[in-house]
Amino acid sequence: MEQTLKRSLIRECKSSSKKVVLLQGWVKKIRHLGNLSFLLLRDRTGVIQCVLENDLAGYKVDVESVVEIIGELVETTKTELGVEVLAKEVKVLNTSDRLPFEVNKRKLQVGLDQMLNERVISLRHERVSAIFKVQSTFVRAFSEYLIENDFTQIFTPKIVSQGAEGGANVFKLPYFQKEAYLAQSPQFYKQMMVAGGLERVFEIAPVYRAEYHNSSRHLNEYISLDVEFGFIHDFHEVMKLEADVLRYMFKKVGQKCEKELNLLEATVPIISEIPKITLEEAQEILKTRYRKESPVGDLDTEGEKLLGKYVKEMYDSDFVFITHYPKEARPMYTMPNKDNPAITDSFDLLYKGLEITSGAQRIHEYNMLITSFEEKGLHVEDFESYINTFQYGCPPHGGFAIGLERLVYKFLELSNVREASAFPRDCTRLIP
Repeated sequence: MEQTLKRSLIRECKSSSKKVVLLQGWVKKIRHLGNLSFLLLRDRTGVIQCVLENDLAGYKVDVESVVEIIGELVETTKTELGVEVLAKEVKVLNTSDRLPFEVNKRKLQVGLDQMLNERVISLRHERVSAIFKVQSTFVRAFSEYLIENDFTQIFTPKIVSQGAEGGANVFKLPYFQKEAYLAQSPQFYKQMMVAGGLERVFEIAPVYRAEYHNSSRHLNEYISLDVEFGFIHDFHEVMKLEADVLRYMFKKVGQKCEKELNLLEATVPIISEIPKITLEEAQEILKTRYRKESPVGDLDTEGEKLLGKYVKEMYDSDFVFITHYPKEARPMYTMPNKDNPAITDSFDLLYKGLEITSGAQRIHEYNMLITSFEEKGLHVEDFESYINTFQYGCPPHGGFAIGLERLVYKFLELSNVREASAFPRDCTRLIP
């Protein structure tokens, strides 16, 4: 019988025309009631009840063992799926040892550190696995929208000779007889590929920040959703594209992840027009409304949270663009504002009071870029392979980068951004 049967997924059972199915998965639960046993089997698509009777009644198997079950599909009103399996054969493919914590409760009753230390086990919990199904859908939708709008997906180096920000927060590593760094961003390369004639590019890849943060919102390795495109009129075009991308991403999550969103008690936001507030205006709002002083040229964590509250109250929006950061606070490739060169045509996007994006129009003129590097105290010769790009005709361009884990963290109202990373890397964590 095993040779003629092909594995069925649990989600297929409800509409299956088969009378006999072969299922494979993990034992979620087993209970014995006299001459019957009820085994709940879980695979990546759902859970189904399997009824064990006659010689199979009282079958001994440890929870979370991997099993194969062959049985007859029958309709029932007693399960959510509407069908169950009358088991004919049960085969243990691999047994489960004693679990470090109970995985089959409605909510995991375990601390964050233990949950991450035993990640393989915690991923089996429906609510935890749902996080990563939502995350995967976000990424797929990001790609779909951009590809449909004539963007090319690119793949850039993560071992580089210089950090894209020109600062000290980089991971150094020996590279044969040289010193190299892990990339903070694909910024230089995505600009170079725009200048190379591709015009519209995006990348989905890890980036690395050697920052000694140990907060609920920081990671030292995270997934960056990067976009860069040429022939723009101004940086408002960049903000419009990001709003369009996010609108599509959330729409797809709402369509594809109904079960997961119900499990996680998450509601898809309606993104209409995202408010825009200059940094100067934002700092004034914080000062007058909340008596909150801001750091020079930036917002701190408390300021971002208060602005999130303000925008929700005033605009009924979870999102706000903060624009026109001062030149000193932005990287050397950021375009100065033509009316006031002390500020830049740049922005951050806050979502529920947390920065999830930085973006800007970039400098595309060679001499202006040289001057900007020099004003930042950077040695132009250290960045020649990037700067020389702009001698050969580069269009006006701009872009942005979304932090994937932060987006998921805020959307799902998780307690810590590490929950949105399968295997997070922070100041102390290198395993698993």
